[in-house]
Amino acid sequence: MRSSNPVFSRRGFSRDNGYAGFNAQQPQAGGPAVGTNPYAQGAGNPYATNPYAPADTQLGGPQAPARGNVMTIDDVVARTAMTLGTVFVTAALAWFLLPVDEANLGKSYGIAIGAGLVAFVFAIIQSFKRKASPALILAYAAFEGVFLGVISSAVSTYVSAGAVPQAVLGTMSVFAGVLIAYKMRWIRVTRRFYGFVMAAAMGFVLLMMVNLLFSVFGGGDGLGFRSGGLGILFGVIGIILGACFLALDFKQVEDGIAYGAPREESWLAAFGLTMTLVWIYMEFLRLISILQGND
Repeated sequence: MRSSNPVFSRRGFSRDNGYAGFNAQQPQAGGPAVGTNPYAQGAGNPYATNPYAPADTQLGGPQAPARGNVMTIDDVVARTAMTLGTVFVTAALAWFLLPVDEANLGKSYGIAIGAGLVAFVFAIIQSFKRKASPALILAYAAFEGVFLGVISSAVSTYVSAGAVPQAVLGTMSVFAGVLIAYKMRWIRVTRRFYGFVMAAAMGFVLLMMVNLLFSVFGGGDGLGFRSGGLGILFGVIGIILGACFLALDFKQVEDGIAYGAPREESWLAAFGLTMTLVWIYMEFLRLISILQGND
C-alpha cells in the first residue's frame, strides 16, 4: 500500500511498497517486532534489527548501524526546515519581483502557472523515484514558492491585505493541533483510517478536476464548488483532508524512526510534510477569499 499526499503520490517508508504503519505487528516500546521491519532484507541487511535496542536483545543478523546512519527526528526537522525555508524565500522573492498590478498581472500569473506546473512535474518525478533526491525536492520547493508568492500577492492585493497572515496562522494552527492530537493518541492511524482518507481525497480531487474542466469550457466557476456556500464547504473539507494527511505524515515519520530507516529517508518526510502544508495553506487562502466575498 502506497502512502499518498492529497495531490501527489509518494512512497512511504516501506521497502516492499507497503505502508510501514500497517504491518500485522506494530513497533513496540523497545523497537519493531522481529520479522516486521520493512527494511529487513535478510541476514546481511544492517536494518534487519532494531538500531535502538540494546545489543543483547537484537536477534539475528549483524549489529545495527551507528545511530548517525539512521533517520532521527532531528534529521526530519532539519530537512523540513530547509524545504519550507526554500518555499518561503522563493515566495518572498516572487512577491516583490513579480508585481500583480494591472500592467503586470498577466505576466506574473503566467510565470506563476509555469512555476506551478514545473513544481508538479518535479513532485511526480520524485514520487516515482526509489530514493530521495535532495536536489529534486529543493527544486520542487523553489518553484512551488514562486507559485505561492504570486498567488498570495494577488490575494493580498485584490481580496484582503490580511488574508495571507490569516492563512499562515491557520496552517500553523492545524499543524500544531494535529501534532498534539497525534502525540496524545487522540488520532490513531490505522488501515481503515488510511483507506477512508485516500477514498475521500480521490473523490475530492476528481470533483475539483471536473469543476475546473467546466470552468474552462463553460466559463464562470464551473459547477460552483469553489464559490459561495459550496465553496466554503469544500474549503473546509479540503483543510480537514490536509489535517488527515498530516496525521499520515506523522505516522510515516514515527515508523521510519522506529524501524531504523536510512537517514536519506528524512528527505522524503520533509517532501511529504511540505506538500501537505502547501495544500492546507492554499485551502485556507481560498476559503478566506470566499469569506471576504471575492473568490
